[in-house]
Amino acid sequence: MKKFAVVAAMATAFLGSTAIHAAELEVTHWWTSAGEAAAVAEFARVFEEETGNKWVDSALAGSGTGANPVIISRIIGGDPMGATQMNTGRDAEELIKSGLIRDLTPIAEELGVKDFYVDESLLEPCTYDGKIYCFPVNIHSWDWLWISTKAYENIGQPVPTNWDEYVASWPALQEAGILPFGLATGWPFSGIPGVLMAGIGGSDLLIAVNRDKDAEAVRSPEFRKVAEALDHLRSVISPDTLVPSFGDVGNQMLEGTAAGNIHGDWLQGDLQVAGGVPGEDYECLPALGTGTQLSGGGDSFYFPVLPAGTDQAVIDAQTELAKIVISPQAQLAFNLKKGSMPIRLDIDLSGANACMKKALDLLGNGLLPSGDFALSSDTQQQLQDLNTEFLDDDGITVDNYIERYASIIEQAD
Repeated sequence: MKKFAVVAAMATAFLGSTAIHAAELEVTHWWTSAGEAAAVAEFARVFEEETGNKWVDSALAGSGTGANPVIISRIIGGDPMGATQMNTGRDAEELIKSGLIRDLTPIAEELGVKDFYVDESLLEPCTYDGKIYCFPVNIHSWDWLWISTKAYENIGQPVPTNWDEYVASWPALQEAGILPFGLATGWPFSGIPGVLMAGIGGSDLLIAVNRDKDAEAVRSPEFRKVAEALDHLRSVISPDTLVPSFGDVGNQMLEGTAAGNIHGDWLQGDLQVAGGVPGEDYECLPALGTGTQLSGGGDSFYFPVLPAGTDQAVIDAQTELAKIVISPQAQLAFNLKKGSMPIRLDIDLSGANACMKKALDLLGNGLLPSGDFALSSDTQQQLQDLNTEFLDDDGITVDNYIERYASIIEQAD
């Protein structure tokens, strides 16, 4: 605690130079669920308290799928926001190449970011021609199996400790009228194949597909096991049981009406807001309870180049926010509410819940490349379309799915 107090005090002193002329800085993001909104409010609070500037919140609906086109269109169209959240990955690649995103290298060098990022590979998607254009603010991972304690109490079975035990419990859950798997409409299903790929196919398979873009790996026996598991999963999901958002799935699990879900660690932010306690109301199993590594992705902050004639106070506010989102104080406040791992560990994490502690324990094993991290936006969209179609249409066989997936990876850049 003493060490953290010193670090926090130093950070506060460093960041506390209140702007001479307070500026309004518009910040776009898609953190709209209950847990996400609580988390981003911490960034806004620290920014306003430390600088005297005003955070103008512009939350966009639709997660990255709906928000990214709006963000990119505004920047390309000459109406940039002061700062924006996007996934840590390749979504902003063309904006950077076009000179539309501010070079953060001077700030990175001033702060010595490479010395405190817990995994320097997180900065790779932010780096172009040796310069840094974004700051990752967390480490998110899709690789979590969430289990409802109440659902298993209702059927008189112990809570599963891994994927195989969970799958074996599906018949008993169905007999009791409990959904084996809760699911929200839209994009959440698209994250599941990558989780199964790592947990069932193994880390080598995930690396071969996501990083190396090896289509033959998709045609391998290991990937077939993944596709068959996805096929089995869709057999216990029906359109009339889908709910509007992942937060609603969290409520189903707390109620015991849905037994489980595969979703990113940001789900625990919503579970926390709803009063859920890990180990009591739900269990969180990293890497399906079988693996020793998590995929690493998350969220980053980008700062668009502002039009000529922009008030210097606004540009200065950009600089201050860039420093704040990776400061010890903001990192701690934001990530404890978000449910994600912080990008730095020189902070007091004694308040981390059981799920975050499990994630932190696995950090030393290295991070696997997520699809967001390694694949272009176009490739990600093609895979999302394929996964959605596979869920909706039982006529798409496992063989069809594998070959179409392989074809997309073959053409991926």
